[in-house]
Amino acid sequence: MSETPLAREIKDLIRQEGPIDVARYMTLALGHPRHGYYITRDPLGAAGDFTTAPEISQMFGEIIGLWAAHRWMILGSPAHINLVELGPGRGTLMADALRAIGKVLPAFAAAIELHLVETSPTLRKAQSNALARSLASRSPIWHEDIATLPDGPLIIIANEFFDALPVHQLVQQSGRWHERLVGLLEGELAFGLAPDPIPANQAPSLSDGALDGTIVEYPEAGSRVMAALSERLARFGGAALIIDYGHIEFGVGDTLQAMAAHAFVDPLARPGEADLTTHVCFETLARIAADKRLAIDILATQAQFLNELGIRPMAANLSRHATPQQAEAIAKALERLTDDAPRAMGSLFKVLAVSAPGTERS
Repeated sequence: MSETPLAREIKDLIRQEGPIDVARYMTLALGHPRHGYYITRDPLGAAGDFTTAPEISQMFGEIIGLWAAHRWMILGSPAHINLVELGPGRGTLMADALRAIGKVLPAFAAAIELHLVETSPTLRKAQSNALARSLASRSPIWHEDIATLPDGPLIIIANEFFDALPVHQLVQQSGRWHERLVGLLEGELAFGLAPDPIPANQAPSLSDGALDGTIVEYPEAGSRVMAALSERLARFGGAALIIDYGHIEFGVGDTLQAMAAHAFVDPLARPGEADLTTHVCFETLARIAADKRLAIDILATQAQFLNELGIRPMAANLSRHATPQQAEAIAKALERLTDDAPRAMGSLFKVLAVSAPGTERS
């Protein structure tokens, strides 16, 4: 297979500047202004590289819409609310959420100003098309990053957003931690280690007893985003719902993975043409929120979250008005979203909900 245009650029960069850390490699692979994965394509669905929960069933987005409606009422049903989605994909989740909101709580629908944090021109167009009917005469307001979100109370949704943020990887060697790097080996991209260890005061707390070769991931970008969101919530009020695959408690190991055409590929093989992600550490996100004095309302598996919010009665109601073929599809989607077997979606994906002081879940 011929190398990608971005692979050539990254190799040239390494020849000029030396090996780069994993976080910078992920940043280039996903967000390069000309060749970045999320800049150049719609990665979702059967014709893309992966499928997310909103694309599996409308029930997923509708459940999240009902969660948002409940949060709005807890906030005192303000006449204006900023509804924010980070990484909205094709807009499917938000379109389904807004449809559910409009049915059960029209006053909430009327109060919403919708803000979408999205860098991909391709996906912005898809989002605009998906939300055209949901927002009637209104339009979403797009942002390159969270820095330009407006002041005021906000409800934040982030489904499969944090997993694509760059991480640093540290590797234990002879009792010290070294940054994992991407360099060149016989002209091809390859992993290696920085020769000098990181300073001891920057080392992970589990240094003692770690075996050589142990890998620890440090989500610097995700931590920075979570801190900024938490500060906004603490200042203006509101809540955030984060759904992603990962682990509730801190762990070790290399979770960097690449997907292309619904199959795993070498993370270094096709930069710019394969999705790169890592597992999210929800303990880290929850700790950052707690440090900003936010309440932790939910920390659970996706299966637990969806079941608690009533996805099974919702599926039963949809099935009553469906053809046999549609009912079968609803049942399959329900099973896929809530299956809590060890490697199934319902257990692999975790859910964190946090809220500003005084607006905890009741």
